Formats: sequence, structure tokens, C-alpha cells
Amino acid sequence: MDLHFEELLKQITDFIKSEAKTETIVGEQFQLGEFKCVPVIKVGMGFGSGGGEGTEGKVRKGEGMGAGAGIGIEPIGFLVSRADEISFLAAGKTHGLAAVFEKVPDLIERIAKNKSKEETMA
Repeated sequence: MDLHFEELLKQITDFIKSEAKTETIVGEQFQLGEFKCVPVIKVGMGFGSGGGEGTEGKVRKGEGMGAGAGIGIEPIGFLVSRADEISFLAAGKTHGLAAVFEKVPDLIERIAKNKSKEETMA
């Protein structure tokens, strides 16, 4: 039996590299007022393979092999930056990415308040 595990692993790894990107899963970074928002994901993966061969007497001979891979991708939040400040806005376990989008109105309100303060001080 000829098992090319390294070749198979490379093909699977190349596929994951091309597909498991933040841009593919959540989207690209975006600008929200003065804030730059960069989505962050968590990627987990596992691989397994096995094979064997055997004979039964002089007549029967068999061999088999198999391989599998699994991947889990989860949006976990956003890196949010403004000028020289940076913070992480977590998506939360119970609500997933929806929790981040629920906070967008608050972000917009904070931007408006800060702009209003700056205009008052000027």
C-alpha cells in the first residue's frame, strides 16, 4: 500500500490557507467614522489518517486506507483602532458576531459625541 500522507496533508493545508481567511468568513476591514475595524477569527483544525493491509491464507489479500480533516472557524471580534489607540471588541460566546453588530450604534454615538466635544473645544 502506498500512502502519500505528506502530499495529502500539503493539499489539505493549502486548501485551508486559501479558504480560512477573515475576508472569506467575516469580510474585510472597514472604516466607521474615525474608527478602523478589523475582523478577527479563530481557526482550529484536526487531521487523521490510517491504513492497513493483510492476507488470509494464500487466496485473500486486502488493503485499505483513509484520511480525514476537520476545520472550525469562528468570528471572535474586531480590532478597533483610532489614531494611536487600539482595542479589541469581542463578539461574545452566546451571541456570536451578532453581538458585535449590536454595538455598532453605540460606536456611532461615541463618534458623534467625540466630534461634538472637539467642535465645542475649538
